[in-house]
Amino acid sequence: MAEASAPAVPTARFSNFIYEGRDPVFAANKPEADEYQNPILAGFYPDPSLTRAGSDYYLVNSTFAYYPGIPVLHSTDLINWTQIGNVIDRPDMLDFDGLGLSRGVFAPTIEYHEGTFYVANTCVDCGGNFIVTATDPAGPWSDPIWLPEVGGIDPSVFFDEDGKVYVMNNDAPPGEPLYEGHRAIWLREVDPKTFQSIAEPTLLINGGVRIEEKPVWIEGPHIYKIGDWYYLSAAEGGTAVNHSQVVLRADNVLGPYEAYEGNPIMTQRHLPADRENPITSVGHADIAQDDAGNWWATFLGVRPYEGDYYNTGRETFLMPVRWEDGWPLIVTGDEEVKYKAQRPELPLSSRSNVPLNGNFTLTEDFSSGELPPHWMTLRVPKEQWYDFADGDVIITARADRLGEGGQPSLIARRQQHIYATATTTVTFNPVQSGDEAGLAVLQSDDYFYALGLNSMGDGTFAVTVRQKAGAEENPYGEVVAEQSVDMSSGEPLDLRITADGDAYDFFYRLPDGEWQMLLDDADGKILSTRTAGGFVGATFGLYAETSE
Repeated sequence: MAEASAPAVPTARFSNFIYEGRDPVFAANKPEADEYQNPILAGFYPDPSLTRAGSDYYLVNSTFAYYPGIPVLHSTDLINWTQIGNVIDRPDMLDFDGLGLSRGVFAPTIEYHEGTFYVANTCVDCGGNFIVTATDPAGPWSDPIWLPEVGGIDPSVFFDEDGKVYVMNNDAPPGEPLYEGHRAIWLREVDPKTFQSIAEPTLLINGGVRIEEKPVWIEGPHIYKIGDWYYLSAAEGGTAVNHSQVVLRADNVLGPYEAYEGNPIMTQRHLPADRENPITSVGHADIAQDDAGNWWATFLGVRPYEGDYYNTGRETFLMPVRWEDGWPLIVTGDEEVKYKAQRPELPLSSRSNVPLNGNFTLTEDFSSGELPPHWMTLRVPKEQWYDFADGDVIITARADRLGEGGQPSLIARRQQHIYATATTTVTFNPVQSGDEAGLAVLQSDDYFYALGLNSMGDGTFAVTVRQKAGAEENPYGEVVAEQSVDMSSGEPLDLRITADGDAYDFFYRLPDGEWQMLLDDADGKILSTRTAGGFVGATFGLYAETSE
């Protein structure tokens, strides 16, 4: 008797992906020729770190358990940025298997020194602190140089003028913590080539600038040598609404450091929560001096659509730094972080063909035959399950499904606007019941919507919306809307998801037909950090999966 042949593996062909952002606050604050618009990187671009190399500026952000990890962006004017690569872009560099989506690579810092770029980072629950290097910031970057003696998170590197090199980091305080969130900033001298410790660590900050007030989560440290002073800047208060930035200085890199009496040098936590179009949770700043001698700060912030609800994640903002009595100040008193401000006096960067701020419509292009650098997968692929042909992306359906916490067949890009639309056309040949392909909007493994074309197992098809709104639910979520569709196998189907703040609408369109609403006013708050937790923002993704 002949052996039964294995069932064919279904594949989904996506022939386009169109993203549209239409935030009213961007339209109302369109910059003039001598202005720029905040955020400079809209959507899930948290924990920015900035460095200058000649007349060029480079910036990196956290990506947690998304892959490739740690985008590298380039600009000549600090306003218009182009992604030139990713630091973590080889599958064997780091292992994110089994990690929650908000673990992995936290808070990278980038430095340039004598022709080499350095990124220091933490792989949380996957190895600890490490440094990678490159002579070209577009890559390739070295394999991780692990720092086993450096605990905690948020490492950064400081190159002193005398040739000594230091690593600083957030870690536990000396002795028993005095309260929840009590942390410390430590500094140690390291070997300039191996980055291994060659001296005992020195305590720079214990708790925060006013330990009697029990400050929490001192983190994200940077040291800058400016004139005769060493300036130490760090975030305080946690990365939510109480976030802030503080500064201290010393005449010796090892301290002792004196805190600025007017700290914090940036926060928005004291401003009215009901102010119009608020920018909140600002902090985690890094500063750099431009060619004209002016100083600028990049930092993270969020744009809630209600209370502390936001789906776009923590974004990257830019503000000028002013100096008063020898101290750098960013936003003080009742000053608000601005949606537009006077631009730096720098040569204009060419605007990227992938816009990163303001309102825009972008038709994604897969014609290069490789995944564009701003597209990501959940965790690190162990096999090749996507390919390209004739400008389309072809995704193989696999049994690793959305919601399981594994490595599903999904490629995703950031939701960058509170009001956004994602549209795609999929051609899918499901083999059996449970085969599904379509368009998802995802905040984590436990909070997402999936709009997909399904086989009903009898030669008929349906379009469904699947919702998962918590870890205790069915791991794949529940079908909350379904419509059988009269179409032949191999016909293209248009799918669309529209975000309007906390309301998401789901549509489909048959060949030569009109758009049909499948589900309207779905609860978008399940895609917010406030509901889902973690540190990431929502992403739109193209996926294909099978139940077997």
